[in-house]
Amino acid sequence: MSDQERTDELANRYGEALLPVFGTPQRVLARGEGVHVWDTDGKQYLDLLAGIAVNALGHAHPALLSAISKQAETLGHVSNFFASAPQIELAEKLLELSAAPAGSGVFFANSGTEANEAAFKIARRTGRPRILSLTDSFHGRTMGALALTSKEAYRTPFEPLPGGVEFVEAGDEQALAEALALGDVAAVFAEPIQGEAGVRALSHDYLRALRRLTREHGALLILDEVQTGIGRTGHWFAHQAVPDLQPDVMTLAKGLGGGFPIGAVVSFGTEVHDLLKPGQHGTTFGGNPVAAAAGLAVIGTILEDGLLTHVHDVGEELTRELLALGHPLIQEVRGSGLLLGIGLNAPIAPQLAAAALEAGFIVNAPNPSTLRLAPPLVITAAQLAAFTAALPALLEAAAPEGEN
Repeated sequence: MSDQERTDELANRYGEALLPVFGTPQRVLARGEGVHVWDTDGKQYLDLLAGIAVNALGHAHPALLSAISKQAETLGHVSNFFASAPQIELAEKLLELSAAPAGSGVFFANSGTEANEAAFKIARRTGRPRILSLTDSFHGRTMGALALTSKEAYRTPFEPLPGGVEFVEAGDEQALAEALALGDVAAVFAEPIQGEAGVRALSHDYLRALRRLTREHGALLILDEVQTGIGRTGHWFAHQAVPDLQPDVMTLAKGLGGGFPIGAVVSFGTEVHDLLKPGQHGTTFGGNPVAAAAGLAVIGTILEDGLLTHVHDVGEELTRELLALGHPLIQEVRGSGLLLGIGLNAPIAPQLAAAALEAGFIVNAPNPSTLRLAPPLVITAAQLAAFTAALPALLEAAAPEGEN
């Protein structure tokens, strides 16, 4: 059987065996190494998406493989009737990196959606009836997380959703103050950078206003760092770019496990720590020893290899080079570190992503006018330069005649 026949066979089997929620796969991938993946036809791609900001160390990183293998050989899974050293060590490390005060705590889940579900329940435990989320937000696809997500196309097919959630305009301090003024808001959910909205960062001033106003009105500030956490922006957590800003609750996933499923909720301080009582929440797989070992390996490698500085430096260089192209279809470059959105002057992002894939680059179009880049944190400036050099031709190929 030829490579093409094997690919066609797998694609047909996919269509027959899986629910069609993702549509037709763009490629069938066979293996990965470093910042590259190969499909079943043997074609190589530069992975500039990292599984949507998941593969922090790229593919098949030795430190991650070793940690997962060694832990699986020792202790793979226990229920949460028991503890394990990796679970405890990872929780301690997250509290340390987030500068959480005494009395803080961590709950482990399996995904960002599950982490946000747990945070939703923490908010409910305040006893206040209203929860605020921001326009253009994305917090997940389960019913609770979906209730916090603003996009109507995601929400409408599954209504009625859990109630009590209202949306305020992202970046509008006055609207936020008015929504909080009644004093009955349990929490405000916010992403420091709204990835699915097209990599749109909340301003530092607005983040400060979120913290000030929630504190003034006795509401929790819950920051969704699922996409932005674990070094993605050049800080351990994106909100740390704002000095002295600390949420009440932070949710994590994606890059934390480097590709192994894990999510986490970090609560800050005794008052929040004690909201969920024994028996009020739980998980079968959350915090299992293998996932925790993966998280420790990711964090350890970021520390040992100085990847926070690397992400900051190569992210700034990539931004400069993209803007230096001076292409009329590139309007702006948004984001921070290695979570960047190329804002386009025409709604051609899906066509551009398709052209990039044909040329050997994996990117993503979160909306019609934005191309998202979220490569592995280990990617080099030289590897990124290959994409920058190819981009003008890709834009020309994607643009309708007369728009380039």
